[in-house]
Amino acid sequence: MKKFSAEFFGTFWLVLGGCGAAVIAGSGIGTLGISLAFGLTVLTIAYSLGHISGAHLNPAVSIGLWMGGRFDFKDLIPYIIAQILGGIAAAGVLCLIVCGKDGGAVGDFAANGYGDHSPGKYSMMAAFVTEAVMTFMFLIIILGATDSRAPKGFAGIAIGLGLTLIHLISIPVTNTSVNPARSISQAIFADGGWAMGQLWLFIAAPIAGACLAGIVYRMLMEEKAAE
Repeated sequence: MKKFSAEFFGTFWLVLGGCGAAVIAGSGIGTLGISLAFGLTVLTIAYSLGHISGAHLNPAVSIGLWMGGRFDFKDLIPYIIAQILGGIAAAGVLCLIVCGKDGGAVGDFAANGYGDHSPGKYSMMAAFVTEAVMTFMFLIIILGATDSRAPKGFAGIAIGLGLTLIHLISIPVTNTSVNPARSISQAIFADGGWAMGQLWLFIAAPIAGACLAGIVYRMLMEEKAAE
């Protein structure tokens, strides 16, 4: 239960910190500020709760680590449930904050989208490719930074900065997901129902990218062991 609780609170902080920065302060801090906010949530949780649960904070990360042979399948479903519930709880808190302002409205609520709901009006294909490739690279960073042969104590920095870079690249395309729990939590509260209709992409693409990264990393490690 300690591990699952850590995933709940870690994902809670990721959604509250990252999406909160976008919804509450986005007009002032811009894309760079929002990108840093997401990276900082991962960085802070990696060093505060990572020793308890590994600080996955993301169903795609848990699946990718499992595919890469670095995570036990028996914990996979409980981790995913804890992450989704943590994200939804954070989105609920954020909704209460936003609606507590005179004239405050939920609106798009930092939800992810493509087509007319993409910040840059990018197509569904562009959105899928972006989410899959960005998640793929995110998992490669995570798997590499947490490898037993990697420099000790720096994984959280590499992963946090990696997520920051991912947001800098992909916010204009999809508002950046690479995390089904983050997307589910915001889609539930966004006005109009459009986010729920597009949610499939922000579940399928990150999982596809994460699975491929797990497979590729295992192949790289097998080749390294054979040398």
